[in-house]
Amino acid sequence: MKKILITGAGGFIGSHLAEYCVESGYKVKAFVRYNSANHRGWLEDSVYKKEIEVVAGDIRDYDSVHDALGGCTEVFHLAALIGIPYSYVSPLAYIKTNIEGTYNILEVSKKLNLENILITSTSETYGTAQYVPMDENHPLVGQSPYSASKIAADQLALSYHRSFDLPVKIVRPFNTYGPRQSGRAVITTIIMQLLKNEKIHLGNLSPTRDFTFVKDTVAGFLRISENRKLNGTATNIGMNEEVSVGELAKIIAGMMNKEIKMAKNKERMRPASSEVERLRCDNSRILKTTNWKPKYNLKKGLRETIEWVRKNHSRFKHDIYNI
Repeated sequence: MKKILITGAGGFIGSHLAEYCVESGYKVKAFVRYNSANHRGWLEDSVYKKEIEVVAGDIRDYDSVHDALGGCTEVFHLAALIGIPYSYVSPLAYIKTNIEGTYNILEVSKKLNLENILITSTSETYGTAQYVPMDENHPLVGQSPYSASKIAADQLALSYHRSFDLPVKIVRPFNTYGPRQSGRAVITTIIMQLLKNEKIHLGNLSPTRDFTFVKDTVAGFLRISENRKLNGTATNIGMNEEVSVGELAKIIAGMMNKEIKMAKNKERMRPASSEVERLRCDNSRILKTTNWKPKYNLKKGLRETIEWVRKNHSRFKHDIYNI
């Protein structure tokens, strides 16, 4: 049985991925950020908590990364700072976490001769679409400190493949959504405000995004990991569909049988030159090179997400803007 380390395993995508790997027959070690309460994030109440070995550390700390990777043959690296608004507040935090953290994974993986290294990227690395759908050859444009840090991490990872023949793959998900996503995310924000029968306060309503349900995203991770021919490349995970933020809010309101009133909130808007206006995924590479096929369309995924948020609304601070 292969033993895999998943960094960021206590987070939204990471926790779903850890559980999916257990279901797929992996022996899973979960790397979560050290905290005094020994809290495991979303794995705290996982049905697989007895099957998952949890280790705490800090992705910025080489020693804890080295210790965590001991005994593993593969690593799926998801640990990152991902909030775009906070990257305007503290760009250095993103450099240390996203770039130096990725360096630690790559350097330890090289020293321990790991067989498979997946580095998680983001569609934000592409910036606003220069053509659609956006394939893996689309130019990389850092429109926020967050996206710039992820571009740097991706290029560092690819340099390790070219320089040291490290078996690195870049997984580049477009906008993932679903149960356990934070209150910063647009879908969670819309659902929470509708549950409270409030006016929907959002940023720019016109940008489009390509949304993938989290269960399809994590299935894509495993399918990409299984294909050695994808070493040294990036592979998109997405639906090749797009919907504007404003239209998305109307769809969710209709599914929840709620009247909707929308208002732009300047606090929630990105600086004009930093706004990514359009994202639409060209998913032909993953479809051609793996047997991945999404099982959820937007409305099916939204139904599960709405129900989960409805049951877990007390976890969110809906009355404040979460950056």
